Amino acid sequence: MATLRITWVKSGIGYAHDQKATIRALGLKRLHDTVEQPDNRSVRGMTNKVRHLVTVEEVD
Repeated sequence: MATLRITWVKSGIGYAHDQKATIRALGLKRLHDTVEQPDNRSVRGMTNKVRHLVTVEEVD
């Protein structure tokens, strides 16, 4: 099954609290952290919510 490589590239300062919480829920702890998450609907929805703060790559 495919996975997503998610990298936090822009600070959450000045953005809503729920967007900061979404960054934490994805497993990102500090700026420029990278995590791999399974490619499913819930993770896609979270990355869509913070798409201006992260970059997403598909990994096979």
